Amino acid sequence: MIGIYKALKELQEIGWIGSKMPRFVAVQASGCAPIVKAWKEGKSESVFWENASTVAFGITVPKALGDFLVLEAIYATHGCAIAVSDVEILEEQRRLAAAEGVFACPEGAATVLAARRLAEQKWIHEDEVVVSINTGTGIKYPETVQVQVASLEPGDSI
Repeated sequence: MIGIYKALKELQEIGWIGSKMPRFVAVQASGCAPIVKAWKEGKSESVFWENASTVAFGITVPKALGDFLVLEAIYATHGCAIAVSDVEILEEQRRLAAAEGVFACPEGAATVLAARRLAEQKWIHEDEVVVSINTGTGIKYPETVQVQVASLEPGDSI
């Protein structure tokens, strides 16, 4: 988020994009949501999240070094921060695979889930364009997927 926000500000400065900035949303797992907590409390930095735990390894960050920059991007763009549960993340990962053929990593599934939830709450409007970032593939997380594979025994027919 920090790099994307910085890049967009630089593009504004050189006149390549207009003054309207997209709203930034920080998505964290409910088992490790220090940015969400800080945003809800209106703080400029987060507090270390004790016993952080989530299936989404890439967003297991109990205290980001640049937390104040993430929060600055959220506040400056009138964005928000949202937490989603591991159960919801894994369900969204399955939904994306079934509906779109995308085997997203849990972190990516969390962003799509958050966007859908924010749309349901009317925070995101139907005419808005949303960019959800999927930083990896679900294949890096084989333990998150339960698959029942049919197998044939000798003599079985197809």
